[in-house]
Amino acid sequence: MQAEPKKLLVGEEYEVEIGPVAHGGHCIARTDAGQVLFVRHTLPGERVVARVTEGEEGDRFLRADAVRVLQASKDRIEAPCQYAGPGRCGGCDWQHAKPGAQRRLKGEVIAEQLRRLAGLTPEETGWDGTVVPAEGDKLPAGEVPKWRTRVQYAVDVSGRAGLRRHRSHEVEPIDHCMIAAEGVSELGIEKRDWTGMDSVEAIAATGSQDRQVILTPKPGARLPLVELDRPVSVLRVDERSGGVHRVHGRPFVRERADGRTYRVGGGGFWQVHPKAADTLVTAVMQGLLPRKGETALDLYCGVGLFAGALADRLGEQGAVLGVESGRRAVEDARHNLADFDRVRIEQGKVESVLPRTGITEADLIVLDPPRAGAGRRTVEHLSTLGARRIAYVACDPAALARDLAYFRDGGYRVRTLRAFDLFPMTHHVECVAILEPVGKGH
Repeated sequence: MQAEPKKLLVGEEYEVEIGPVAHGGHCIARTDAGQVLFVRHTLPGERVVARVTEGEEGDRFLRADAVRVLQASKDRIEAPCQYAGPGRCGGCDWQHAKPGAQRRLKGEVIAEQLRRLAGLTPEETGWDGTVVPAEGDKLPAGEVPKWRTRVQYAVDVSGRAGLRRHRSHEVEPIDHCMIAAEGVSELGIEKRDWTGMDSVEAIAATGSQDRQVILTPKPGARLPLVELDRPVSVLRVDERSGGVHRVHGRPFVRERADGRTYRVGGGGFWQVHPKAADTLVTAVMQGLLPRKGETALDLYCGVGLFAGALADRLGEQGAVLGVESGRRAVEDARHNLADFDRVRIEQGKVESVLPRTGITEADLIVLDPPRAGAGRRTVEHLSTLGARRIAYVACDPAALARDLAYFRDGGYRVRTLRAFDLFPMTHHVECVAILEPVGKGH
């Protein structure tokens, strides 16, 4: 006999008490029947009416939006952005929270992930529990930092640029994104007709006047003539290969950090917040305290940000090996660091390249892995290299906590942990953990 189909619960409403914040920009609540709800657009301690957006009977948890607030938290404010709220733009998670409360919530998420996935308390990591705003970002409630130097606009069926709704391919057309950096806003992307395009990414470099748009056309569509309010270079994404090709202007933008200029080509990775690169380099170098003549690894090195900072400080007798999987990023890193004789950049996945190099020891290691983290195998390998200090830069607290547990198994402890609010209004947070062999520093 066929099982009865499960009842879809989308649209069902529950009056609930909101519990603690969870990783991912939502808070936890439970229905009277005990089913877990992950509720967006709410804050701990509130009483709300939550409308289910995903899930069916019997699911382990449901996703929901707070559509009516019955008892508000003292941390709640009117969202400054007109496009924020249930069913609207999915870019910002915390527009409805005071800036200080946002940072406190992020701190709670980091602490919870460390405890749950690594069995670590903040004290054991040398962290005071605070999430520090970037320089210039401490603004009064109701004001929003203009920090996003790279914005990926989706294009709706009528050719209007907008941003995607939460966990959806639907487009919320917008006239202006409040968190976009001024260099992005002044291009006027939202005023143009982008018919035939799937997406338009706008990039405004930090430390140079370089502006770039990257167009992803729908299959078979022709590129529009791009006339924006400021001079830009134009690139396009090839629909077959996924490669990025120059249409006109420079195929790269120039970014500045730690007193150096970095070429970043083809929409390659660079920190999105204008203060992020300098903030993270400072935190990493303060934690590692590089000495002249040491050897260092920079893993997932991108265009060479940390490798350049290390090479500067290790002097002519020091040596740095960078490893990066992206072909274009490797070309950029080699170009950016060409003036250092003792820097080498290898292309490939860290887990395959590292064993191949034959390196058996290093004094210092920096790793800035993608959101999924480095993983057990890579961490196990790094733990055998005898580094006196390791700097782990993490954009995901869950992946960080998992990898810190693997490092502990490999004989490393966290000396210090710092957290930075480099993605205001969203749930994202950046951490820098400094590790050292167990027994050091005691």
